[in-house]
Amino acid sequence: MRCIRTRGKKGIPHTDPDDPPRRRANQRPGHGSMANDRPPVAGVVGRESGLLRLRVVDRTDGPTLREFVRRMTWPTVLVYTDEWAAYDRLPEVARWHATVCHAAGEWARDEDGDGVNEVHDNTLEGIWTGLRNYLRKFRGVNKVYLAQYVAVFLWAYNIKAVTDEFLRVLMGVGATTDCRT
Repeated sequence: MRCIRTRGKKGIPHTDPDDPPRRRANQRPGHGSMANDRPPVAGVVGRESGLLRLRVVDRTDGPTLREFVRRMTWPTVLVYTDEWAAYDRLPEVARWHATVCHAAGEWARDEDGDGVNEVHDNTLEGIWTGLRNYLRKFRGVNKVYLAQYVAVFLWAYNIKAVTDEFLRVLMGVGATTDCRT
């Protein structure tokens, strides 16, 4: 049975520009930036290596993302993205670029007809979901500390196995096999 008290419009729209909204749901849509207190996180993940690189950036415009991709990838890689305008000039930083058009309902594409969808950005989309789920348990993260939370998530994602050598490095103990030292 449905509750009839919750049907219809919920609340009143927030229209006063001088009074900022106090709830996240009342913020205007759009891309985040450090200025509007929604700092964006840029990321790349290697298809073969599985290594993830994430950074909190000031904004998500073309020059910022091109510099991020240039610094975080090798010059010979093929970069897969969606068709957002900020990615249009990625070939300027000597990267091959292939896109999928989410607006047209395309999420993956088979380029060479072998039955494997090579062109997709689903790996990174799944990582964004994992990052949001990781941050959700903290019930809001101050943008000053966001980079540290992202670094912990990045470390947890990239570590594939906890070895004895890793534990020695983590504890600050030199890599030795002699038990007497």
